Amino acid sequence: MQMQFKNLAICWGFFILATISFVACGNADENKGSNSENRNTSKEEVAAVGTGATAGVSFTDQNGKTVSLSSLKGKVVFINFWATWCPPCIHEMPSINKLKHTFKGSQDIVFLMVDVDNKIAQSTAFMEENKYDLPVYVPASNIPSDYLGGAIPTTVILDKNGEMVGRMEGGRDYTDPRIIEALNELVEADQ
Repeated sequence: MQMQFKNLAICWGFFILATISFVACGNADENKGSNSENRNTSKEEVAAVGTGATAGVSFTDQNGKTVSLSSLKGKVVFINFWATWCPPCIHEMPSINKLKHTFKGSQDIVFLMVDVDNKIAQSTAFMEENKYDLPVYVPASNIPSDYLGGAIPTTVILDKNGEMVGRMEGGRDYTDPRIIEALNELVEADQ
């Protein structure tokens, strides 16, 4: 009897730890299945209401170079807020890397992978270990709450005017043709 109780307590402990791990990433997206490939992402999700909150928002890379969102006007900006300890963040990273390669050679789109933990060395090492060609940044200013409301991963898409046209919480498959089509439309659009 005592051994059964101990085994039950251990199982509940693992269950609670697993639950806390998933909740800690803040994935409150109700439609998200356990496998991000099962996600349905519509063009409407990518083309959401804009806000124009880019003024003063900036990020720093591993070399200490700071880039401001206002300096990126004229380009589509794909910002992914993530952390190395977040399972859904790690799960979607290969598809973001493939998405970036879809736009290889385009000067009209910029990818910013923002480590919300400010551990640039650790996140850069993660990218190198996994052979991802994704530029890592850390926040150099306050991040507007309409960009990052507390859940990661969160991806924000800015159009060429610096207007937020999409905000997606939770892990996704960024090789989804609808996402690629929506980004292509933004890249090809005039300012």
